[in-house]
Amino acid sequence: METKPPYPPFTAETAARKVRMAEDAWNSRDPGRVVPVYSEDTRWRNRAEFPVGREEVRRFLERKWARELDYRLIKELWAFTGNRIAVRFAYESRDESGQWTRSYGNENWEFNKHGLMLRRYASINDLPITEAERMFFWPLGRRPDDHPSLSDLGL
Repeated sequence: METKPPYPPFTAETAARKVRMAEDAWNSRDPGRVVPVYSEDTRWRNRAEFPVGREEVRRFLERKWARELDYRLIKELWAFTGNRIAVRFAYESRDESGQWTRSYGNENWEFNKHGLMLRRYASINDLPITEAERMFFWPLGRRPDDHPSLSDLGL
């Protein structure tokens, strides 16, 4: 059986670690790195898409990162209990025309006893921004530890 520590039940420390691990994986923009944290039968709600299972999630992520260029994401722990974590997040990306967007949202996560995510329910709002309004500046990939958090940025 595959496992992805930390495992539930979560503490403040392990929930925060799980959130940062997810942020790091998503900032890689590599579906091969992201997909293994989900259970084989994972169920998602992401805007108007409802992927079920790892292969549908992989295809979703491939489409996402093909159109959301220069993607940079910050996640922040909102709440946790037992095998569930609530996260708030924001990410910035641009489309092929150069239009930047900041996407804000909340996610509710549910994990199995092996630390794999069974459910991911996301609610997301998009705000077109100018390049001058961008706030997420780091080389593509992992957000540096000293980069401001969502709370630090007033988001």
